[in-house]
Amino acid sequence: MDTDLLEIAEEVADARAEGQPVVALESTLISHGLPYPQNLDVARASEAAVRESGAVPATVAVHHGRLLIGLGAAELLALATAPAGSVRKAARPSLGPALADGGWAATTVSATMIAAHAAGIAVFATGGIGGVHRGALGGSRPSFDISSDLEELGRTPMAVVCAGPKAILDVPATLEYLETRGVPVIAVGQPELPGFYARSSGIAAPMSVADLEGAADVVAMQLGSGLGGGILVCVPVPASDALADDVARDAVERAIADAASAGVAGPALTPWLLSRIADVTAGASVRANTALIVNDARVAGQLAALLVRREH
Repeated sequence: MDTDLLEIAEEVADARAEGQPVVALESTLISHGLPYPQNLDVARASEAAVRESGAVPATVAVHHGRLLIGLGAAELLALATAPAGSVRKAARPSLGPALADGGWAATTVSATMIAAHAAGIAVFATGGIGGVHRGALGGSRPSFDISSDLEELGRTPMAVVCAGPKAILDVPATLEYLETRGVPVIAVGQPELPGFYARSSGIAAPMSVADLEGAADVVAMQLGSGLGGGILVCVPVPASDALADDVARDAVERAIADAASAGVAGPALTPWLLSRIADVTAGASVRANTALIVNDARVAGQLAALLVRREH
């Protein structure tokens, strides 16, 4: 990545120069994930959670042909209140066009990882990663709909803290893909992979550690070994906001069946499913989603602080 394309906020640059922990945050949840004012509230709460953990937040976005590493209050507000359809969504395949466009673009997992790594940031927090969509690899007409998040995890050395793959995905296939790309996947504090809206997916995690100290040991080795690629650190949604495991799974299956009946597919599918799950759960899925985003930011801040202490 050409570092001339980076515009690093003064607070973030100072933190990096002084060896302080920094956590990257994505911006698609602001422009595409939640409506105003909830989007701004969650973005601010995520940054506050990082600070409370002893780290500096660096929300990433694209504007005026530059990758912004750390947004100010006015920039967060501009993203949160931008007219619908006016903000691009930038992933690795669309990052170049987004930079060339000159307007606002929000960064997904893959684009945020690219920018954060170029800025020397090793820890990134998101809600849930993209992955292998259902029907991507099977059926009479496989869609091959696989998120670029997985390829980025295989090529960019960074610790990504999340609540697991998004619940609407083919989670076992996503885990297999990550294994093929050499990406360690760790669950913290439980043997099962977190289920995004729910505490558990019902699927055994490839690896588990008792606590964040144990996760930091593995992350430090992975990122310092020269093996290349990232590592996925999965933490469950807080129990007070989680959906019951069976409720979450039933809601997802019902939404997927409804989408098939309605003929919804392609880029429209994910937002349609998330909206339908919110309807089915009477808004409980939205509360779980916002809670896990903030919790992931908090845990990422703690992880970044642990990693910095190991360096000194």
